[in-house]
Amino acid sequence: MNFLDLLQNGILGLSGWTKVLVTVVMLQVSLMATTLYLHRDQAHRAIDLHPALRHFFRFWMWLTSGMVTREWVAVHRKHHALCEKVGDPHSPVVFGLKKVLLEGAELYRVDARNPEVVAKYSRGTPDDWLERKFYLPHTRLGIYTLLTLNVLLFGVIGITIFAIQMAAMPILSAGIINGLGHNTGYRNFESDDAATNLYPIAFLIGGEELHNNHHAFPSSAKFSVRPWEFDIGWMYITIFKALGLCKVRRVAPEPQFAPAPRQVDIETLKAVLVNRMHVLRDYSAKVTLPVFRREAEVDAAARRLSPRLLIRRPQLLDDAARARLAALLDNNHALRTVHEFRLQLVAVWEHANVSNDLLVRQLREWCTRAEASGIEALQEFSARLRGYLPAPGYAVA
Repeated sequence: MNFLDLLQNGILGLSGWTKVLVTVVMLQVSLMATTLYLHRDQAHRAIDLHPALRHFFRFWMWLTSGMVTREWVAVHRKHHALCEKVGDPHSPVVFGLKKVLLEGAELYRVDARNPEVVAKYSRGTPDDWLERKFYLPHTRLGIYTLLTLNVLLFGVIGITIFAIQMAAMPILSAGIINGLGHNTGYRNFESDDAATNLYPIAFLIGGEELHNNHHAFPSSAKFSVRPWEFDIGWMYITIFKALGLCKVRRVAPEPQFAPAPRQVDIETLKAVLVNRMHVLRDYSAKVTLPVFRREAEVDAAARRLSPRLLIRRPQLLDDAARARLAALLDNNHALRTVHEFRLQLVAVWEHANVSNDLLVRQLREWCTRAEASGIEALQEFSARLRGYLPAPGYAVA
C-alpha cells in the first residue's frame, strides 16, 4: 500500500459505508459511556458497573472527549441541586433556550473549571493514580490521540469522523438534553422543575431524552416508566446485568396498595414520600381534571383556562398565567378547594425535614379535611392515599 492509498483509505481500507457505520458505533459507545458510566453509575449511584467496564468507559470518554469524570459529575449534581434556580449550570429557565442550545458546552466548562464546585459535588468519583497522574493533567492528549488514530485507521476522512465525534456530544448532551429537555416535550410527572421527555429519540441520546422521568426519580437506573417508552440505556443495563457486568441498585417505585384504606401512620407517610411523584400525578388525574371538567360545563371562565395551569407547579408559571389562574380561583369555590388541597399535600413532602410525628399528623389531618370537603373526587382520593404501602428499593432523593 503506497502513501496515497494509505492517506485515502487508512490502514483498515474500509469502504465508505463501513466508515459511516463505524462512526455511528463510536457515537453509540460514547452515549453508552455517558448515560451508564457518568450519569447512572457515577452521578446518581443507581447502578454499579463492573470495575473493568467502568474503567473502559472512563478511558473512552477521556479518549473521545477529554472528559474528566469528577467534573462531569460535579456539574450534573449541581444541576439537580439548583435546578431552574440561579446557580444551575445550564438551565433554559435561567439562561434562555437559545444560549443553552448554542453554548451548552461553554456553560458546562464554567463550572467544570471551578475547583469549589468540583470539590463540593464530585464526592465518590475516581481519585486513583491514573486519574491524578494521567487522565486529569492530560485531557487534551486523549483528543489528539483519537485524531491521530482516526487518520491512521480510516485515512483523511478520519478528520471528518473526528469532527463529528467532537461536535455530536456537545450538541446531543449539552444542547438537546440540557436545552430542549427543559423546554419542549411532555411530562409524566409534575416535578418542581421544567424537565420534559423528548421521546422517541433514544437511539440518538442513550435514553436520556426521558428527562422528566429522570428528574422525578433521579436515583432510578431505569428512565422509562410508561409501557411505550424505550430507554436504550436500560436495554444496555439489562444486557450487562445478564453478563455479570452490572448491578442495579435502584429503580423507580411502582405504587403498592393495601386491599382497603388504612389508618394514616408512619408507613403511610413513608409510602407517600417515596411515591410522591405518583401521588401528585394521581391527584391530577383523579381530582384536578375531573373537577375541572365538571366546572367547565357550567363556568365559562373555566372553559377559557387550560387545565395545565391547575397542574403545573406555581413556580413554573409566568406572571400572566398566575394572574389568570388567580382570577379563576377567586370565583370558583370547587376549583379553589382542590387547588389548595393540592398545594397542602405537596407541602407535606416539601417540609420533610421536620419530625415524622408531625408529618404523620399533617397527613392525617389532610385526609380528614379532604373526606369532609364534600367533593366526591377528593374524598375518593383520600381513601386511595390511605391505601399506599411503602415500595422497597428506592430511596427518597
